[in-house]
Amino acid sequence: MSVAIATPFEARVRIAELAVAQAPGVLATVGLGSCVAIALYDAAPAVGGLAHVLLPCPKSARDGTNDAKFASTAVPRLLREMRALGAGRGVEARLVGGATMFAALAGPGSQLGDRNVAAARAALAQAGVKVVAEAVGGDFGRSAYLHLEGGRLVVRSLTGGDVVL
Repeated sequence: MSVAIATPFEARVRIAELAVAQAPGVLATVGLGSCVAIALYDAAPAVGGLAHVLLPCPKSARDGTNDAKFASTAVPRLLREMRALGAGRGVEARLVGGATMFAALAGPGSQLGDRNVAAARAALAQAGVKVVAEAVGGDFGRSAYLHLEGGRLVVRSLTGGDVVL
């Protein structure tokens, strides 16, 4: 699912969803644990995109038809939809999430959050998009709010408070 809106608003991006919009407004996602928020922004047209990815790639799931569900497919789709709103070569990325929420229950090699972050970085590198900031890892959840006017990304967590990327 995707949303393209050009009026003041706050759009909530749920798990396995993405949204693209032009300023003014806010794209928000809450409850990031091992999931990763991929926030893209191009300042010149004030166009942003936000994806709440659940898994690294479609081969890691039974149903691989939802592009927004996977880091490897969400990045190209975000860029296509952002370009339709005027984004160009000035797109920059920020990543949020990828935590290990239940370390005591997770066995060695089962760190889904780490794999999601690595897949997001790889997809962005393949697309030629630079990651300019991250709030990833740890053992606590986060929420992310991308302010389309100016591109400020506010990351909120009970453990770390508010951080601006």
